[in-house]
Amino acid sequence: MIEIDNVSKVFGAGAAAFTALDRVSVTIAENEFFTLLGPSGCGKTTLLRLIAGFEPPTEGRIRLAGEDITALPPNRRPVNTVFQNYALFPHMTVARNIGFGLEMLGKPAAEIAATVDEMLKMVRMEALKGRRISEISGGQQQRVALARALAPHPRVLLLDEPLSALDLKLRKEMQIELKRLQGETGITFIFVTHDQEEALTMSDRVAVMEKGRILQIGTPRDIYNRPTSRFVADFIGDTNFLPGVAAAEGVRLGTGEVVRTATAGRSGAVTLAVRPEQVRLAAPDAAGALRATVTDLVYFGTDTHCHMALADGTPIVARLQSLPSGEVPAARGDAVGVTFAPDAVQILEA
Repeated sequence: MIEIDNVSKVFGAGAAAFTALDRVSVTIAENEFFTLLGPSGCGKTTLLRLIAGFEPPTEGRIRLAGEDITALPPNRRPVNTVFQNYALFPHMTVARNIGFGLEMLGKPAAEIAATVDEMLKMVRMEALKGRRISEISGGQQQRVALARALAPHPRVLLLDEPLSALDLKLRKEMQIELKRLQGETGITFIFVTHDQEEALTMSDRVAVMEKGRILQIGTPRDIYNRPTSRFVADFIGDTNFLPGVAAAEGVRLGTGEVVRTATAGRSGAVTLAVRPEQVRLAAPDAAGALRATVTDLVYFGTDTHCHMALADGTPIVARLQSLPSGEVPAARGDAVGVTFAPDAVQILEA
């Protein structure tokens, strides 16, 4: 549906020039929920604006369903955008807001009314069609903004951090709602966020961005379990990083202990990445266990984070599922053993 071909975007000129996008290429499929994920300033919103036509690329091409739209103005692209600021009309009713874009397109009144009813049903707001925007909640306003963007039946819907203003519980509910809407409409969704949980929860594929470049593209499971760089591993969820040296038998840590894992021909300094939920506690003298000391225990309700230090001071965290009794298998200051399965370890550049 969308082809981004070697696109760059430079703002300013000369010494003041800033490269927001640096030769980005990506293909997004029809009926895909695709997420651009990264920290502030990584270029994700700039890329979204280029797809929408709000900014021209400095170089490169953008195609939609095979058609070159690089020079096409926003109003001639079959694309709609939901902004972080919903930009709804407070003096209009919910129904009028949803139908406004169709009115501007000159659609017949009967078609507008039918489409508005369809959109109200889709976002489950039929009972609120006569309410003014000032009379509904933030989550309901977000649904109205979505319905308004979907009403013209665009080929692509662009979403620029639309959930960031919602509270945590409502944000989680809307994550499920967005995925449902995307599945029902069959429209390609391109979603921008800095929230890793949003990306993992909703996306078919995720592109992780940093400094104007895409570092890795993959399914949420691929990105989480098989990050290709330290930045991706660190940005997506919590990760333990254990520095060491690759050897034939595995990776030798600073403690002198060896983590037995396939090194795939690597040599020299490397970093092991292990997710906290993959870390297990054992007796300190258990075979193959790394020796560690518990430094802190942090209770999170569903789980408890056990913070430890290896013999050389390297920190490591285990995420332990909380028991109904509230008991944990260790206490601050205890000597413990640390284990994890060989396939739970990812070897990254140092």
